[in-house]
Amino acid sequence: MDRDILRQFYRRYSREIYLYLYSLCKSRETAEDLMQEVFLKALLSLPDQNENLRAWLYKVARNACFNELRNRKREVEMDPAAEADVYAAEAVEKKQDSLSDILIRNEQKKMLYEAMLKLPDRQREILKLFYFSEMSMKQIAEIMKLTPQNVRVLAYRAKKQLREYMEVKEYEL
Repeated sequence: MDRDILRQFYRRYSREIYLYLYSLCKSRETAEDLMQEVFLKALLSLPDQNENLRAWLYKVARNACFNELRNRKREVEMDPAAEADVYAAEAVEKKQDSLSDILIRNEQKKMLYEAMLKLPDRQREILKLFYFSEMSMKQIAEIMKLTPQNVRVLAYRAKKQLREYMEVKEYEL
């Protein structure tokens, strides 16, 4: 693989792969290590027919993370405030809004994150891939080794559970 192509590949996907890994393993250090491992694997074994390179990269990242978690046999918990800080920093970079707007969005994200923690792991992962990584249902199905119909059903149920939880807590959607 050409060095320039590799640099472009890394620049284009490293941030979103890092955020995806971070959402799965809940540890910055582990996510950084796994991201490097994922791109090393990509460098060494990039498929020749890369029909959907992005989905393939997510699949490699998911497998690497689950292998790491399985090897450690422990899960590192992170509080909702820490994850919301990642998204708040991203918001500041993208838009220079007023401080009150940022704080309101940050609070909303904390509430949503808290609600998402109540979902089963598989449903939570589907929503993260769909909304945060902007993957199609077909791509998610490929990554998670499910049928697209199954992904749609799980996404529907997850959104329904989120809505119910938010309504019970009187959060504004």
